[in-house]
Amino acid sequence: MSVVLEGIAFSFWLLLICVILIKDGSVGGVIFYENDVKERVVELGLITKDEIRKRSIISSIALFAPLLFAVPLLVYRVNGASGFKDAFLQMCGIYLIAGLFDRLFIDWYWVGHTKAWIIPGTEDLQPYIPKKTLIGKWLGTLIGFPLIAAIIAKIVELLF
Repeated sequence: MSVVLEGIAFSFWLLLICVILIKDGSVGGVIFYENDVKERVVELGLITKDEIRKRSIISSIALFAPLLFAVPLLVYRVNGASGFKDAFLQMCGIYLIAGLFDRLFIDWYWVGHTKAWIIPGTEDLQPYIPKKTLIGKWLGTLIGFPLIAAIIAKIVELLF
């Protein structure tokens, strides 16, 4: 049960980051868009390349630090995982819950079916998540997250 709650908590962490990014408008979340959208937004003078780079760095740290450090810490210290299999399964569960939340709620529903992420002047560049990118995101969720869980679990097993 704790894995499910931790997966939900990690999902809401991702949601919080997105909400903060677009609190003043969808341009704030342009870091998640394709390069053609980023270039258009810069051309329109809505944001600078430096601001996009700065937001990307901060958001990457905010997203990946919990992924790589907080989740394993929860799994080993709070949940008491021991051994590769136990840790791998728990981390994999947390990552997959958050990944499915990202793919289904954020990407499919929020970005794809609401106006919250539409940037004026870029409507002709929709869908903002093209099929090729969407396939990559699904592969990252279904293959990448389990791979990250396996790597972390193996490193911890070898070290301790």
